[in-house]
Amino acid sequence: MKCPVSPHIAKVNYPPISEVKQWAAEYQHGKKLPLIDLCQAVPDYPPAEALTRYMATLLSDPLTSRYTPDEGLPHVREALAARYRRMYGAELAAGNICLTIGASQAFWLAMMTLCQAGDDVIVQTPYYFDHDMGLAMLDIRRLYAPFDPANGGIPSVQAISELITPRTKAILLVTPSNPTGTVTPPETLELLYRLCEENNIALVLDETYADFILADAPPHKLFTNPEWGDHLVHIMSLGKTYSLTGYRAGLLLASERFIHQALKAQDTMVVCQPRLTQMAIAFAAENLDSWVRENCRMMTKRHEIFCREFALPGNRFELVASGSFFGWVRHPFHGLTGRQAAKKMIDEAGLLTLPGEVFGPGFEGYLRLSLGNIGEEKLPEAIARLRDLH
Repeated sequence: MKCPVSPHIAKVNYPPISEVKQWAAEYQHGKKLPLIDLCQAVPDYPPAEALTRYMATLLSDPLTSRYTPDEGLPHVREALAARYRRMYGAELAAGNICLTIGASQAFWLAMMTLCQAGDDVIVQTPYYFDHDMGLAMLDIRRLYAPFDPANGGIPSVQAISELITPRTKAILLVTPSNPTGTVTPPETLELLYRLCEENNIALVLDETYADFILADAPPHKLFTNPEWGDHLVHIMSLGKTYSLTGYRAGLLLASERFIHQALKAQDTMVVCQPRLTQMAIAFAAENLDSWVRENCRMMTKRHEIFCREFALPGNRFELVASGSFFGWVRHPFHGLTGRQAAKKMIDEAGLLTLPGEVFGPGFEGYLRLSLGNIGEEKLPEAIARLRDLH
């Protein structure tokens, strides 16, 4: 290849899951232990049967193959708005929603609408690696808020406030965290929103795993403020919620003014979310609340089994933080980077994990374990392999 490549993309690391999957492909030649995938954070269960049956009825409809409005079909966005009103007590309408190709594209829309090259975004560490990669490609400076292992990484409002500069456009936070699983408390989110109000910046919340928080109360009350759209931008992956990851079911939720501007990028980037995906999530939003709740309980039980097995004697790994989908662990291999430790775990134990340094500088001593892609019956064996590593 002789044509130039953007220096901003050239300096970004290769996608870490793709890197680990390449190691896994090499492992499968002549090894004895079957691989256990603790790498990719996707649900291991299929969509609801009722949803699959419904989607099958749409394939013969010629409209299924057509474009929709850039932001999505009105009745789909209204079904989702109704779900947010039901789940969050939210003050919002269909006009606050733009349907996207997964949460990743919603993130790109948010950042392209908020920022230009040279701006600052405050990023809570450990971060979701795709976020940092995307900001780097856009030439946006990342200011990293520190991780406190003593409290599982709950953001410090004081530490974040000290990072704000005249060039800061947003605070970026994932809750529940990917990779730690830590849920940011509602009171902390309220304080961060107020901090954004004071500095006229945006609080960008990626709540991809919010439907896996087993609680009677909503994750926060920010949407109950009629003026929430002044400083809040919300990203969501309905692919995780409804086990439709391959259908790329995401959304961006913001003020109608923000959505109007974001649609300029939407139109040039993807035009619209596929109509089949839109119809699927409308059906799901209207019919599958109890199904989602049952899966939340299942993932909570899976997490409890994981923690119980992890605490058995002989385990040299340290569980620093965890939640329904993730375990954030400190590995015992002194002198090894996270990549070296992750490679060792594949080679010697047949375990796929992600190295800590892909989630931020200074995390070479950590690994991320995903609980989404492994049934509870395999968890004891997976943790037993950890205990046997030397």
